Amino acid sequence: MNLLAAIKTLTPTTAQPEVVPSFLYGAFRRKSISFFNGLTDQNTIVYWFQSRSFTIDLRLKSQNDTPVTERQGWIGNTVWDNATQLLSWEVEYYANYQNHVQWSEPAKLHAIGNCILEFSPSNVYVEDWRQQVKKGLFLGLRLESALDVQSGAKLQMDGGLIICDDHIAYALTRLPEVQTQVAELAIQSADTTSFDLLQSFEVSIGTQGFSKTYSTRTGETGNAFDLDNFEILDVTHLVQHVEVEGRAIDLIFEIDIYQPEYEFQHTTTTTAEAAQWMSAEQNHLLHHAERVL
Repeated sequence: MNLLAAIKTLTPTTAQPEVVPSFLYGAFRRKSISFFNGLTDQNTIVYWFQSRSFTIDLRLKSQNDTPVTERQGWIGNTVWDNATQLLSWEVEYYANYQNHVQWSEPAKLHAIGNCILEFSPSNVYVEDWRQQVKKGLFLGLRLESALDVQSGAKLQMDGGLIICDDHIAYALTRLPEVQTQVAELAIQSADTTSFDLLQSFEVSIGTQGFSKTYSTRTGETGNAFDLDNFEILDVTHLVQHVEVEGRAIDLIFEIDIYQPEYEFQHTTTTTAEAAQWMSAEQNHLLHHAERVL
């Protein structure tokens, strides 16, 4: 069954205690990162998709020409510390395309309009993230287990799918035996004999429907996401029957969130006095203003 048909038979998830502030839900593109040395990068392709409890992240130097050894993508649990107001991530060693954690600091966040400003506690950088979606389907599926169909063995893998209106993110880690080989590599200096092993880790992003716009896997740009061969197991779980490297595998997903028509945050509140100031000064303040993604 196609996933979009399958979920129509499910009941939307009810309100649950927030794992992270709901203003973080959605699909974010990084507009810029500015560093302590005065340099700013506005060109690296970076996407952050946030479900209720987990994140999918992709970072590429260019759409199709990022060297295999320099691609970045991961999936992990999102952790919010309410006392310190800091966001961090728990990423298993096999749930990262690279063999090391590239971003070791937690995040100090501030929401303004459709922007999330992320400040590193050390002030080494600040990132400007822009919400890409307004309203529509919000679905987060997190891989709970991966089973080898022939042997019945449970495989040490991670993965997930997040759909935010017309934006989609998918992640699936390497097969365990492949990850074992990759873990022994110095990825940045790996030669072409290891390229297939490296890019068997997939993080793919779609920005205009259900075809892949960006991916850690060479040749995936323009291909359709595989949303077929799903079955509903119960009210909180689905299984997808897939082939990975020629092996039949059942991917069992837990529903992290399912809202058929969710309104993502793209404006924030301010004081009455500030709103009056903007109204009085709008001829100057808003003359060139427009929504920038």
